[in-house]
Amino acid sequence: MNRALQRIGAMVFKEMRQMLRDSGTLGMMLAMPIMQLVLFGFAINNDPRHLPLALEVNDNSAFSRSIASALKNTTYFDIVEIVDRPGEGETLIERGTVQFVVTIPPDFSRDLVRGQRPQLLITADATDPAATGNAIAAIDMSMRQALAHDLIGPLGSRAATSEPVDVVIQRSYNPEGITSHNMVPGLLSIILSITMVMLTAMSVTREVEQGTMENLLATPLRPIEVMVGKIVPYMIIGAVQIAVVLLAAVFVFRVPFVGSITLTLLSSILFSTVSLAFGFTISTFAKSQVQSMQASFFYMLPSILLSGFAFPFRGMPQWAQWLAETLPTTHYLRLIRGFMLKGWDLATALPELGVLTLMLVVLTALAVRRYQDTIA
Repeated sequence: MNRALQRIGAMVFKEMRQMLRDSGTLGMMLAMPIMQLVLFGFAINNDPRHLPLALEVNDNSAFSRSIASALKNTTYFDIVEIVDRPGEGETLIERGTVQFVVTIPPDFSRDLVRGQRPQLLITADATDPAATGNAIAAIDMSMRQALAHDLIGPLGSRAATSEPVDVVIQRSYNPEGITSHNMVPGLLSIILSITMVMLTAMSVTREVEQGTMENLLATPLRPIEVMVGKIVPYMIIGAVQIAVVLLAAVFVFRVPFVGSITLTLLSSILFSTVSLAFGFTISTFAKSQVQSMQASFFYMLPSILLSGFAFPFRGMPQWAQWLAETLPTTHYLRLIRGFMLKGWDLATALPELGVLTLMLVVLTALAVRRYQDTIA
């Protein structure tokens, strides 16, 4: 029994020493729980506040100002735009600049004074139902109290009614609040990220571990040619995945597809290439397939949690949103939802496409440089 314990103790000692020598794996083991604590503890929020709102005021009166103050006091809204042209608010929603547009119609104060229950139009970007549900409920409640200080004296009878204003809520792009219309297009970004980043990251490190890298070095292939040769097969896999997910989205989940299929495919190919370049870059830093897989998970966790796929993007604190802007998944998620649900054109999508293109250039240059340093 004692000898068995000694042998087990020796084995434990050997494994501990080996673990401590692998600084990369040890660091990843410590970094992962810390990252999860930070993201889940500080960044994730299912009840987003301070959502950007545009206010279209066609009746400049004390009642309009009371409504604006009531919206701010809910803490769900920040008035970031004051629009004065019909349709401008809808354009801001389409581009993703604001989440809500509140329209106060002409003769609002006159109809309110007459007791005719004027309409107040609330237009919401409902592509992500989780981001708008609580805020819409807050609007309905706040409007009942917004005019209490103004409807006094001779107008007191107006305040006595339970609803002096008829709040009309229009949910744009997903009027029924169907979750799959939001999740299925976003799922394409996660599937491509997992496949492209992880498989590519492991492909080069597998060459090193199996000793076949020397055979590649003996060929006349240049670093960029090796990189392209590694990437192209996975691009074919990505193309198949894109086709499968888009067909399932349209024919199985009945997700509306109102945009350009050409722009959707081109942006998907661009995102796949960025993910492949990122995976190749990871492979030049990792020393083993295990480290490649760990680094891929280290990238995938914030991509899923911070990009807006699993949780509302605007519900996160500012620092988390800045971090999310550095992730390719965040920009592609906006593109795929914009094309499918909002019918984005090239001009609207150009900023996000430009960011992905810049990421591709930087990652490709870094991957080639690192690969050259690795084989030198």
